[in-house]
Amino acid sequence: MDPIRIAIIGFGKIARDQHVPAIRGNGAFSLAATVSPHDSGLEGVPHHTSLDALLAEGPAVDAVALCTPPQVRYDLAAQALARGVHVFLEKPPGATLAEVSALHARADKVGATLFAAWHSRFASGVAPARAWLAERRIEKVSIVWREDVRVWHPGQAWIWQPGGLGVFDPGINALSIATHILPRPFFLTNATLVLPENRAAPIAADLHFRDTGGAPIHMDLDWRQTGPQSWDITVETDAGTLKLSKGGAVLQLPGGTEHGEDVEYAGLYSRFATLIRGGRSDVDTDPLRLVADAFLRGWRETTDAFHD
Repeated sequence: MDPIRIAIIGFGKIARDQHVPAIRGNGAFSLAATVSPHDSGLEGVPHHTSLDALLAEGPAVDAVALCTPPQVRYDLAAQALARGVHVFLEKPPGATLAEVSALHARADKVGATLFAAWHSRFASGVAPARAWLAERRIEKVSIVWREDVRVWHPGQAWIWQPGGLGVFDPGINALSIATHILPRPFFLTNATLVLPENRAAPIAADLHFRDTGGAPIHMDLDWRQTGPQSWDITVETDAGTLKLSKGGAVLQLPGGTEHGEDVEYAGLYSRFATLIRGGRSDVDTDPLRLVADAFLRGWRETTDAFHD
């Protein structure tokens, strides 16, 4: 079977550090091209400054991975789908729920695969956590996702603009895990979003959810963390406490602790290949819906201006 010829659209740090190794490590794919107006790409790989140029001049591609900011992703995805090209959407899958829904409908119409790729769901501890929680009664959940924005997103103005999500850019990773491992749906009850006076997106947020069985879920997001970073989900159950740490790579159960390897993007591309070969899409918007609910219902507080 011929490999799936894929192009990476938007060639920043995440593309270089995660997408390129994952593609090159998966025999189902071949890296056909890169596209970026701001980067020269990789030696030996055809490069264009726009998707228009790639589609007009080649090389031919079967799929694209969109690693651009979410605010510009809809038009690129729609353009690819119009050619019958399969589309991998980095998280979050779009700037709005409505545009992701429209892309899903378009993919179904043309028979192409659309994949909303929640990379944190493929962290090594997530699948066993989901399996362990399936038969448990959830009593309480705590999510603490605190990191230093200056380390992870230096100088990225788009992330502070409407549609860029602010602290929910990392926070949505936690929500992608929580919506996947918790056995019952949950919904927002109240939230406080903390916005720097010079930014349109929050730098911190405090959120309270409740699942359909009544279990409380508290989420603490902050982009001002220095020193050790925190990416932890703790679930108290009738059978003891489960904890996922390091973004889902380390799983602690009452019987012991498992430390896993970094397999997130390898898992994503394995899933994408399976979807393409099977003629299916996977477009789960639950994590984005919860973020949208926070913006819809949350109180706003203003804090000091933020400067890189």
